[in-house]
Amino acid sequence: MRAVWKGAVTFGLVNVPVKLYSATEDHDVSLHQVHDEDGGRIRYQRVCEIDGKVVDYKNIDKAYDDGERTVIITDEDLKSLPAERSREIEVVEFVPTEQIDPIMFDKSYYLEPDSASNKAYVLLRRTLESTDKTAIVQMALRQKTRLAALRVYGDVLMVQTLLWSDEVRAANFPSLDEPVKISSKELDLSKQLVESLVSDFEPEQFVDEYQKELRTLITAKLEQGDAVDTAATFGEQPEQEEGGEVIDLMEALRQSIASKRGGSDAAKGGTKAASGGSKSASASSTRSASGSKSGASGGSKSASGSGDGAKKKAPAAKKKAAS
Repeated sequence: MRAVWKGAVTFGLVNVPVKLYSATEDHDVSLHQVHDEDGGRIRYQRVCEIDGKVVDYKNIDKAYDDGERTVIITDEDLKSLPAERSREIEVVEFVPTEQIDPIMFDKSYYLEPDSASNKAYVLLRRTLESTDKTAIVQMALRQKTRLAALRVYGDVLMVQTLLWSDEVRAANFPSLDEPVKISSKELDLSKQLVESLVSDFEPEQFVDEYQKELRTLITAKLEQGDAVDTAATFGEQPEQEEGGEVIDLMEALRQSIASKRGGSDAAKGGTKAASGGSKSASASSTRSASGSKSGASGGSKSASGSGDGAKKKAPAAKKKAAS
């Protein structure tokens, strides 16, 4: 790995010289654009709108346009900014780790000790470990002032740049303002489905299927030319049906749990267990008035049953009053 930044972590009078390395990389296959007729490479050129000439990167400056005036900002201008000249990762405060929402994280960097002695580095690492705190830091990186979280990752210190608060959009969706009634049975079945999928997270078990198939396709094209037999390359793929049968939420949860438990016996057992509460609630509602309340919460069968009983009693009451 190549260091992308050198400086020092500072908190109080403690100074920890470090090197900064990108902790992540993109594994996507790089594809070029070509002309569909002859395969010629399509390239984008930087052309000046005034003289029509192609401009090299070394001759390109930045500019700000406010609609009426344009201000040109050179690389020398940017390097003259105090924040850009700073080579410090300044610790602003230490906060409980759980207070940082993951939506704030942007990019991750490893910190390596950059001095003859790594005692200050290890001291900072152990301090963060023992206090379960994350350091909020500010730094200048690639012509930007960054807010970041300094934390422990394994045996090394890691800096994760954070988005500024005004860069996180508010989640305002009118559709979520509508009241939704979730029954206790639906919640219980949903929890059972969660339990059936509980596991320890092991990232290496997951692969990027699209990139894997793209590499397979590229290899097949290199070996066979442009004419690739899809079935021979990827195997027979079942056709995706458009739409699909709409089933009730309770039934979808039961089927999901049954499929995870494995086998038709488990599916039947799950259905019996889920429907047992509804039947008992319905039976109790016909026996007593207090049972009708639990029957109503148990399902639509008990509610309809108590309604029918009320209708039957009404004519009898009328006859008694007439006599």
